[in-house]
Amino acid sequence: MSSITREPGRTAEAEAGTEAAASPWKRWAASWPLRAALAFGSGVLLYLSFPPRPLWWLAPLALALLGGCLHGRRARAGFGLGFLHGLGFLLPLLVWTSEGVGPVPWIALVTLEALLIGLTCLGVALVSRLPGWPLWGAAAWTAGEALRARAPFGGFPWGKLAFGQADGFFLPLAALGGTPLLSFAVALCGFGLYEALRIARNHPRRTTAALAALTVAAPIGAAFAARPLVSDAPEDGTAVAAVVQGNVPRSGFDFNAQRRQVLDNHANRTLQLAADVKAGRVPKPDFVVWPENSSDIDPYTQPDAYDVIDRAVKAVGVPVAIGSVLAPETGPLRNTMILWDPVKGPTDTYDKRKIQPFGERIPMRSFVRLFSSDVDRVRRDFGPGKEPGVFDMAGSRVGMVTCFEAAFDDAVRSTVQDGAQVIAVPSNNATFGRSQMTYQQLAMDRVRAVEHSRTVLVPVTSGVSAVIRPDGKIVKQTEMFTADALVAEIPLRSTQTPATRFGPLPEYALLLVAAGGLGWTLVRRIRARRAS
Repeated sequence: MSSITREPGRTAEAEAGTEAAASPWKRWAASWPLRAALAFGSGVLLYLSFPPRPLWWLAPLALALLGGCLHGRRARAGFGLGFLHGLGFLLPLLVWTSEGVGPVPWIALVTLEALLIGLTCLGVALVSRLPGWPLWGAAAWTAGEALRARAPFGGFPWGKLAFGQADGFFLPLAALGGTPLLSFAVALCGFGLYEALRIARNHPRRTTAALAALTVAAPIGAAFAARPLVSDAPEDGTAVAAVVQGNVPRSGFDFNAQRRQVLDNHANRTLQLAADVKAGRVPKPDFVVWPENSSDIDPYTQPDAYDVIDRAVKAVGVPVAIGSVLAPETGPLRNTMILWDPVKGPTDTYDKRKIQPFGERIPMRSFVRLFSSDVDRVRRDFGPGKEPGVFDMAGSRVGMVTCFEAAFDDAVRSTVQDGAQVIAVPSNNATFGRSQMTYQQLAMDRVRAVEHSRTVLVPVTSGVSAVIRPDGKIVKQTEMFTADALVAEIPLRSTQTPATRFGPLPEYALLLVAAGGLGWTLVRRIRARRAS
């Protein structure tokens, strides 16, 4: 027996005629191939919103397009469409991971991360039938980013919505609730934009239309309200900081074969800085920061490396943070920042805590070797440090956040909570040539500056090095693959933003919202089955 009911007076033939006369566009729009193409295209659109392009406003549009693909879909369709979105987004965003090692690591990483985005979109699809679904969908998106930041192998947060918003209107929200709240606002605005257009097209009741519009207006209003949290005014005076970019002999993985030349480049550029100070061409800095891997030769075991560094530090006459690789007789290597005093020599160290999987350590080495012999370039794994590193550099408390760590909320936050008045992000991007990687990472650093209201110093071996004010503005930067030194007066700040004080609580709250939406969906399904 058919369960189809018809309006009074309408025959099956009339309904068939109406269906045949339906718009071909509507039938095409409902088809899977178009949805798949739109999902992939929304990923490409999201990629275009990321640096080095200042097109941050494309991100809400990309999420609106993705929301249209996911709305009302079943879980399996949501997963598949999300996977396609992830491919469209991450294939171009992470192409720099193929520099020097070919496409296998790039494709493997993108596939894994796209699967996690597919799982995220499965959740968005499940909650998309709920009233006010943009709220639940945006929370589910934030939950997916939280998962990607933690798993597998310690997580890979690259590509968070927040990291594409360094030039954006929503950026002040980072100071209120960190990157989770910033990502949530972008997703809510995007999903809300789609819902508002969908409701408007269907001529809704006033209440429904107002709620849909609120999902767009709320994050915009919150961004306005958070603007007073953004300030670059000095609280503890100022300091003159210098970052040194010594450059490398050549890009790619083989730059490590000329480790002594890299060290000499940074020492020589520091000697030139000392000469510029003596000649009055630049003000004398209070402290200097070198990049990560600026001395891959262990100065504790190699007297010639010690002498080169010590001579440069004595010449400039102020404390210098040196990026080095320490090789103990047993155990893992250490990616270490060394505080070098012009009188006392090396006095303090910080070991990088977030070790990059498949870059600084190789999980499942024997299995991965089946796919790429490049894993053997990492002959000895690095081990993680345990404590935040805050150096006292001529009275300024400078927190060390080494390269890859800038992508992790807890690594940066714990450094500021430990008393850092300035954040330094010493990095080594020479491995990735002239790719967009360095600009993507620089955008992260700008978001961190606003999130914690701290100046961020970015010394990089080969560029782009920069000085970023607490309001996220870059005041000085270098060219790529150019030896240079940046000297700037920077504000010292000690006030903690709400994001710093609250820590992970905003993210946990959004995870609860996502869980509430999924729980509500489950209850509705159980009731529907019982009713049927």
